[in-house]
Amino acid sequence: MKETFLLVAAALLVVALHTPSTQAQGAVKSGPDASTLRDPELEKDSSHNLEVAWHYFKLKKAYVAAIKRCEEIIAGNPTFSRMDKVLYVAAESSLRLAENKGKQAAKDKTPEQLREDARDYFSQLVGDHPQSEFFKQAQESLSALGGPRERTEVGKP
Repeated sequence: MKETFLLVAAALLVVALHTPSTQAQGAVKSGPDASTLRDPELEKDSSHNLEVAWHYFKLKKAYVAAIKRCEEIIAGNPTFSRMDKVLYVAAESSLRLAENKGKQAAKDKTPEQLREDARDYFSQLVGDHPQSEFFKQAQESLSALGGPRERTEVGKP
């Protein structure tokens, strides 16, 4: 009887000590929409791809590879918490390729197409992420590219 009582008391103590720590965590407050539920594994994968893209962009000047990593994130995880940085890297990489900079050449796109891609990425960054650390840079680059592109709904001209 004493053993059962001690086991029940120990279990209640563990539950009582564990409960406050789970309640103190609160809601997620980062990213474009705090109410967006994100898959932790997908976030981890996207974060890794972003780190690799940033490395390609900043250190290796491999802009084609950086764009490919960014496009993978955009297609696979459109609610990624650091989408502003993804868009910035893709836009800047496109601009630099249009200026024939970097260690790789864009074989499948003309400089004009690359500038339009950069304009699209910057427009999305400015439109969707006004609190981004890259917002001001994106606005400046957009003004040089002719301003933000109008956003259209799917299926409408």
